[in-house]
Order: sequence, then C-alpha cells, then structure tokens
Amino acid sequence: MRFDNRTRLRLLAVLGLLGLVGFAAAQGLPLPHVTVGVDGTDKHNDVASSLQILALLTVLSLAPAILMLTTAFTRIVIILSFLRQALGTPSIPPNQVVIGLSLFLTFFVMQPTYNEVSKSAIQPLMAHRITAEQAMDNASKPMKDFMLKNTYKTDIELFMNIRHETAQSVKDVSMVTLIPAFIISELKTAFVVGFYVFIPFLIIDLIVASSLMSMGMMMLPPTVVSLPAKILVFVLANGWTTLIAAIMAGYST
Repeated sequence: MRFDNRTRLRLLAVLGLLGLVGFAAAQGLPLPHVTVGVDGTDKHNDVASSLQILALLTVLSLAPAILMLTTAFTRIVIILSFLRQALGTPSIPPNQVVIGLSLFLTFFVMQPTYNEVSKSAIQPLMAHRITAEQAMDNASKPMKDFMLKNTYKTDIELFMNIRHETAQSVKDVSMVTLIPAFIISELKTAFVVGFYVFIPFLIIDLIVASSLMSMGMMMLPPTVVSLPAKILVFVLANGWTTLIAAIMAGYST
C-alpha cells in the first residue's frame, strides 16, 4: 500500500505522539490532559474578566468580516481583480499577492483612523481609565467618520428608509444602517474605477483584432498578440504607480 507525502507525515506525527506517551508512562511521568469546565466563583471581578475574554474571542472570530466590510479592503481588492481581468492574466499576480497588497494598502489608508481608535479607546481601556462600553463608543466614532466620508448619501437614505429610521444629521445615523450603505458605496466606486481600468485595454484588444482581421490572420487568436501589447503599455505608463495613486487619492478627502 502506498501513501502520499501528507499521509506519511500524519502517520509519523501520530507515531511520534504515541511514542512520547509511551515513554512518559514507562518513566512514571504524569500524562498531560486538557479539561474544559465552568466553575463557580464568588468574585465579581473573575466573572467580568471571563466575560471580557469571551467577548474578545467573539470579536476576533468576526475580525475578517470587520476588516473587509468596514475598511478600504473591499474597494482595493476589487479594483486589483479588475486589473487582472483587463490585462488578460486572471491568475497573475496570484491571489496571495493581490490579497497581501490589498491588506497592506488597507493598513496604509486606515492608519490615521486606527491611530485615533488607539488613542481614544484602546490605550485608555488598557490603562483602566474608561470602561469597555466607553471604549466601544470611542472606537466607533473614528470608524464612523471614515465610513461617512466614503459613503454616498443616497445609499444612506436607502437603508434609512428601509429601517424607517430618522436622524437629524448624517452623523446621527446608526452603525447598523451605515455599514451596509458603506459596503454598497465601496462596491459602486470599485466598479466605476474598474470600468475606467478596462477602457484602454479594451481599445488595445479592438485594435489588435481589427489588424489581424485586415491581414487575414483569422486563425491567430487576438489574445496572443494583445497580451504582450497590453503588458508593454501598462509598464510604459507606469501603471502600478498610477493605479495605486488613484486609489489612495480616493481616500484622501
């Protein structure tokens, strides 16, 4: 019977673990064990700390969704994906590179907001100057200001009408209404930028296709000729710098 490399590694890991357990038993050493339980306590501080840890674990489990839907990540990753499709290289750059670049650009865009969150919420909470509820309220204000700057008013009005919500000003809109409006606005902006990214490459495709047809080279796929032409134009136009600068300019206001 033959095993692949992954199965072999798993078997070696299991055998090694069994060997360690057998060695510990032969030497009379106590075997490790893990217990999970809920014990009673008379101290309110222990209960509060446990609840805070549980709340922190819940937030960490939702961290990917929070990162993607309340920051600049959605717009950046969609624009870069449009660029790959426009170039005709759907797998270059790889997904890991696109996501990694989008992540670090997101941190670059969100740095002023995160600095404000750290200054007004995280540092006072760690110093026990404010409560967890006050820290959540202080942290939501910079995030709310960022999302309001990049959300169309029509999208905010849409979700306010759906929820039958009223507010005296835009800043009084609840986060439950603002977050979906922000996501829709980011998708709109990303698709608009993607349209402008597609136009020059579409023109190159049309020129190459018409040139091949006029020369009677109908058996030659246009993508074979247009792909190097698009890459050359993109490099000569300093495309990466221009595109990243345009994305950053969209968040400078």
